[in-house]
Amino acid sequence: MRLNERKTLVALQGLGGKASVEDIAKKSGLAHAAVMRAALTLSAINLVKVHEQQWNVAALNEEGESYAQYGLPERRLLRALLRLGGEVDVNQAAQEAGLDAGLIPIALGWLKKKKWGEIKGKKCSSDLNAEPPLGDDEKLLAKIFEERSIIVDSLGRKLKEVLHVLRRRKLVDLEEKTYRELELTAEGWKTIKKGLKIIDEVTQLTPELIITGRWKSVKLTKFDVTAPGPAVYPGKTHPLQQIIKRAREIFLEMGFTEIRGPFVETAFWNFDALFQPQDHPAREMMDTFYLANPQAGRLPSRRLVEAVAKTHEDGWVTGSKGWRYKWSPEEAKRLVLRTHTTAETIKYLATYKKPPIKVFSVDRVYRNEQVTYKHLAEFHQIEGIVVDKRVTLRDLMGTLKTFYTKFGIEKMEFWPSYFPYTEPSAQAVAYHPKLKRWIELCGMGVFRPEVLAPVRVNCPVLAWGGGLERLAMIELGLDDVRMLYANNLGWLRRMPLCQ
Repeated sequence: MRLNERKTLVALQGLGGKASVEDIAKKSGLAHAAVMRAALTLSAINLVKVHEQQWNVAALNEEGESYAQYGLPERRLLRALLRLGGEVDVNQAAQEAGLDAGLIPIALGWLKKKKWGEIKGKKCSSDLNAEPPLGDDEKLLAKIFEERSIIVDSLGRKLKEVLHVLRRRKLVDLEEKTYRELELTAEGWKTIKKGLKIIDEVTQLTPELIITGRWKSVKLTKFDVTAPGPAVYPGKTHPLQQIIKRAREIFLEMGFTEIRGPFVETAFWNFDALFQPQDHPAREMMDTFYLANPQAGRLPSRRLVEAVAKTHEDGWVTGSKGWRYKWSPEEAKRLVLRTHTTAETIKYLATYKKPPIKVFSVDRVYRNEQVTYKHLAEFHQIEGIVVDKRVTLRDLMGTLKTFYTKFGIEKMEFWPSYFPYTEPSAQAVAYHPKLKRWIELCGMGVFRPEVLAPVRVNCPVLAWGGGLERLAMIELGLDDVRMLYANNLGWLRRMPLCQ
């Protein structure tokens, strides 16, 4: 046993084998916390029993302590009235009593309630010839002030009712406290009878002890290095940010280059350059956030704009029939919160055309969707393209398989799908063990000629884009995507420092 544990046993013996933690602390000279730590250890080795009892304790607040010292407002007002002859103006009586303006209504109300006086217009009066004896409320107030606190269960029925009145007057606060007693067990008495030596222990081996050689004669405290330490909640990176960082690192390891772009884009880059028709449902207010001020932005070069317009109207040089409508530059100028980072990808391709190209983006996108357990209005998207002369959809499947495998996702499939700007198209899906169903990771495909012709790219372009939060749900074992943004401290603290 350590020193504090031996001191606790000796103090407990001197107090008859059973005593409160407070009494043991006084007897042993140890701090309350030190006695409790010793009690936990002694209880674990069956030398003492710890008895606990929950008590409601009443204590005066700041206002209650003031009344206990200087008297209740009605008592002070009554004294002032008696000194001034029994009837006087309210303000004069309050001034004589030293009452603040806020206490005057309280004093008058209780003066009348206790039948110590009456209020007549702006005057108050009292028929009493002398001060009445202290009431039960004043006696209880004085008792709590003297003892600093009082156990509610120790009061009789009448005093409990008085305490209730003091609580209604907001003079008393109640707090639940735990009262602990330690009692020696039979094994504890046997240990004490064998004899306990109180020898001061050294908790730290200092240079002085080593140089002087005193370390040989002192008793060093033993520490249980396997004992759990206090919970520590250090500052750390948010779990979602850790996953974003990890996604970037994986792409960089695979030889990709990161690109970034603005959150606000023109509809031209967000939709038109990707061959999405101007009457496409995705452009409606129910899916897209449009800016109210400013409403419009600038279009790129005239050559590129004309090429995109012709492709939409009749297919231009692509062999396609286009969408067969009159393309509107005013619609293309509208500013939106980008709905996908593919807007940055096509903008990049308009400038950098020479293969091979491998770029990715992990950034925020915005969609006017109802927030549910699997959808958010603001989220992160993983976006990327591979440009080379002989790449195929099979290469894209291999690239994504490698990326998601590095995240530990093994149960993964590719299902045929449709997207306006890729052909062939597919979606990568993974099995969520907690939800027990397949969830979409990303959409993927090969850019259509209608997308590539206006930006003058002649090579196949493999593209993909998907929500990062869905990947985070699998990685963190979540069944509700909203947990990532709920700022739940309990969940954040349970998350490891490094995923």
